[in-house]
Amino acid sequence: MKPSAAPDFVLPQFDPRSLPLVGDTCALPPVAPSALTPQALRERFARPPVWTPEIQREPRYAVRQPAQAAVLVPIVLRAQPTVLFTLRTQHLSTHSGQVAFPGGRSDPEDADAAATALREAHEEVGLARSGVEVLGALPVYETGSSFLVTPVVALVQPDMPLQANPAEVDDIFEVPLVFLLDPANHRRQTLRWKGLQRQWYAMPYEDGAGTRFIWGATAGMLRNFYRFMAA
Repeated sequence: MKPSAAPDFVLPQFDPRSLPLVGDTCALPPVAPSALTPQALRERFARPPVWTPEIQREPRYAVRQPAQAAVLVPIVLRAQPTVLFTLRTQHLSTHSGQVAFPGGRSDPEDADAAATALREAHEEVGLARSGVEVLGALPVYETGSSFLVTPVVALVQPDMPLQANPAEVDDIFEVPLVFLLDPANHRRQTLRWKGLQRQWYAMPYEDGAGTRFIWGATAGMLRNFYRFMAA
């Protein structure tokens, strides 16, 4: 999320990589690769199942009014579909250095959440609207920093030119969708901070650049995406 001009909250300072990773207590099945083809994804969003998000609200640590926001969950149409992520720059005042979806705060000019997500994706990584097919949205996810985030899921052509905005993005990378929608790769972490016990999912992924540590709200939205696809 893009920070406000003068943040009125303090984020907990810790490195999630230093915390223990705990597996789920129950074994859940992965989403089958056959359900992750472009046509299968289109059909799932056209006729969504009856389901309940696992995570809708994080314990809040921001003392301000909630702000509307949206992120793009960009599924890149490779032979094995992937999800595109950004690594936020270290100098940002909120969520610096974290893995995230392209996205941010809604502007008054945005017609809807999809418009916000597409605008932000273009600003952050240069993704052109012409290469994006919006499938639909997952339920709003309320972050501890008091953002009401709508995840907008979309298919993205694999040959789209991308350029990281250095003011916001240090890196752009992709993770196989089949990895992200397999609960065997979902881990839990916990931290006690200011008298509250905070818990979240983490989905560490090893690639040639090292460990891509997906956690917090981004992992929570992916967990909800799993529940949507597995229902």
